[in-house]
Amino acid sequence: MTDNRNTILAVILSGLVLIAWQYFYNAPQMERQRAQTQVQTELAKGSPQAGSTATPSPTPQAGTTPTPSTAPGASQQPVLVVAREVALAANPRVKIDTPRLAGSISLKGARVDDVSLVQYRDTVDPKSPAIVLYSPSGTAQPYYAEFGWVPATGSTVRLPDQSTLWQQEGSGSLTPSTPVVLKYDNGEGLTFRRTISIDDRYLFTIKDEVTNVGNAPVTLYPYALISRHGTPQVAGYYILHEGLIGYLGDQGLQEYAYKKIDDAKSVSFKVTDGWLGITDKYWASALLPDTNAQLQARYSSNLVGSTRTYQTDYLLDAQTVAIGGTASANARLFAGAKEAGVVGINFPVFGFGGYTKQLGLNHFDLLIDWGWFYFITKPMFLGLDFFFRLLGNFGISILLVTVIVKLLFFPLANKSYASMAKMKSIQPQLQALKERFPDDKVKQQQEMMEIYRKEKINPVAGCLPVLIQIPVFFALYKVLFVTIEMRHAPFYGWIKDLSAPDPTNLFNLFGLLPFDPTLIPVFGPYLALGIWPIIMGITMWFQMKLNPTPPDPTQKMIFDWMPLIFTFMLAGFPAGLVIYWAWNNLLSVLQQSFIMRRNGVKVELFDNLKATFSPKKAT
Repeated sequence: MTDNRNTILAVILSGLVLIAWQYFYNAPQMERQRAQTQVQTELAKGSPQAGSTATPSPTPQAGTTPTPSTAPGASQQPVLVVAREVALAANPRVKIDTPRLAGSISLKGARVDDVSLVQYRDTVDPKSPAIVLYSPSGTAQPYYAEFGWVPATGSTVRLPDQSTLWQQEGSGSLTPSTPVVLKYDNGEGLTFRRTISIDDRYLFTIKDEVTNVGNAPVTLYPYALISRHGTPQVAGYYILHEGLIGYLGDQGLQEYAYKKIDDAKSVSFKVTDGWLGITDKYWASALLPDTNAQLQARYSSNLVGSTRTYQTDYLLDAQTVAIGGTASANARLFAGAKEAGVVGINFPVFGFGGYTKQLGLNHFDLLIDWGWFYFITKPMFLGLDFFFRLLGNFGISILLVTVIVKLLFFPLANKSYASMAKMKSIQPQLQALKERFPDDKVKQQQEMMEIYRKEKINPVAGCLPVLIQIPVFFALYKVLFVTIEMRHAPFYGWIKDLSAPDPTNLFNLFGLLPFDPTLIPVFGPYLALGIWPIIMGITMWFQMKLNPTPPDPTQKMIFDWMPLIFTFMLAGFPAGLVIYWAWNNLLSVLQQSFIMRRNGVKVELFDNLKATFSPKKAT
């Protein structure tokens, strides 16, 4: 029974890992490579592509509450896509200059449509281009934030829109110490003034004021929106959300992938104490209204010409500007990297405050996709980050956190390994049972259970170390995959990015042969085998050899091949995860050997290794 149970368990675990690897890693990776090849092919053609100057302009309909709309307004004709530099030079701008952000605000439309993250680069090369978050209309991938006012239904009042040219009061750049004031006079008695401030991280604060010196009161609705043109390339992993996101009051976390909102077209929410935006794997853009504001929030997807446009927006309650009076509205915009220390981590006892605490936001920490097992993932990240701040290397942090996890689960693992040691000690008795009752399986089982009862052995205890490792493995994988702190985090030697696979490859002799085996059709994705995956496979093989050779031939074959199978499967995983697994295997070998010796059971590691390489004697 024990042999059959172990065989079935090994087959199931191997099958689950194979399926998960294929679904979560291999298939998305091949799809990404296909998409990247297609994009590179299009760029290589050098031909201009058709786009749309469609920009959000408030267009209320009769009998309805006005909403910020993605209707293109007066300009619906396709235009040629221009280079980003050309689009930026087309209109006057106010420079953005902070320690973390660079870019500009367009005076035409007063949009925040040019933002780059100067501390983050496209590759591990510090000289590679900075990450571009926002781009203006007319470029290949427009992405921007816009703020303003919507008129009441039926009103003909002239309001600033995407084509309005604002004037800057004074001069100078937008910095953490110098806000910018923009002004527009509609010529009908309304003067609009916008004050834009920015902190030293990723937060814009916008204050809009309207002064009425006309001859009639005016009713206006403040709005804010984030618009993104074109469907962006996403990582394609089930465990990661990319798309529209928000925590909308009592309705909780609302996540809509691009495909989901394409099907829904538009989704509206009436909420208090909410925020909403668009998230990528490492970057995000979010609207952060006052926590007590009554919002009419919306996610939408519109097809303008041949371009798909995604938008998150909200509308606030109406304000009536009396003759000689002034109305104001406040808005906030997050546009930057999803750093845990900046966004905040909501976790009991430990955790960062960030904007979540500073602004009193409702679960803004969920902008980072911690996943269903956040109660493991968050502590895992906090531990890694603590040791990184102490030692300055996330690789060393992984090694230390692995040791701590081992210590935390030592009592449970101790019982498990002790039970395994006792199982080894009774192997002669179990073998004798098979010889005494070779044809009576029922009697074998009865006598076997009696031996387990006498020796106080739990036959399934040996599975506990594997079961313990699964959630820890997944939590570390999640941390390496979604947290920007791990992006481009180096270890030592050839590992320049712990969140990326080991760059070396056995099949080109670790760089001696000038070709990339992973580009070979069909088999390429399976030919990524670096140094650390090989080390991991060797440590796993040692761990398998610590146990006596299974008497069942099928079980023996599975255990013999399992280290090789796992070596190839984990080769494409982040290097940090492979380092963790190798280090955990080594610690497990030492721990199991110690417990076996303490229980008086012979450690058969070296005997099994010797038997593996010694010539087989004929029988």
